[in-house]
Amino acid sequence: MADGRALCGAKTRNGGTCRKAPLAGATRCANHGGKSPKAQAKARERLAVQAAEREVARLGARRDIHPAEALLELVHWTAGEVDYWRARVVDLADTNEDALTWGRSSETDKGSGEFPGTETTSEAAPNIAYRMLTDASNRLAAYAAAALKAGVDERRVRLAESQGQLVAEVIRGILADLQLTPEQQTLVGTVVPTRLRQLAAEGASR
Repeated sequence: MADGRALCGAKTRNGGTCRKAPLAGATRCANHGGKSPKAQAKARERLAVQAAEREVARLGARRDIHPAEALLELVHWTAGEVDYWRARVVDLADTNEDALTWGRSSETDKGSGEFPGTETTSEAAPNIAYRMLTDASNRLAAYAAAALKAGVDERRVRLAESQGQLVAEVIRGILADLQLTPEQQTLVGTVVPTRLRQLAAEGASR
């Protein structure tokens, strides 16, 4: 960032950093990999998330809700998140077991020397789907425990969990029937959880 403006930041041949603005939704400029198919797919994903966040902020409105109901609401949509990310992790493991533990860790621009282009480095690290599953699972456990501690009937907590899982299952079925392109599939991991939260909020306000 410079004066509030995002910068590309890629390493240049003279050892400095690129101060050009990245392409829309991307983290690099056109000269440093911002136009690559992978970078553009990620850019579209970021733009879709930003659009969803703006939409939620635009539609969101303050409402009165009992703390116990708020906790059940959190249990509801977080259970959907857990179910969704668990399915993604299983799919990754079935496709390529290394996908869960191996991925790109850095990217360096090599300029226009003898072997110009972008050099990528990979290392052992948990896949984003696994990290999202772990995060959602921890939050679900915390919300469920808090709901029970607040005196919410255990049956209602379990019902909220099952409802969230059912919603996630329906969404996965719809996505499978649509036969999405690889580019569209990259948006699913961010758009679906956002819409699950919005669905839960709308349902509780009725």
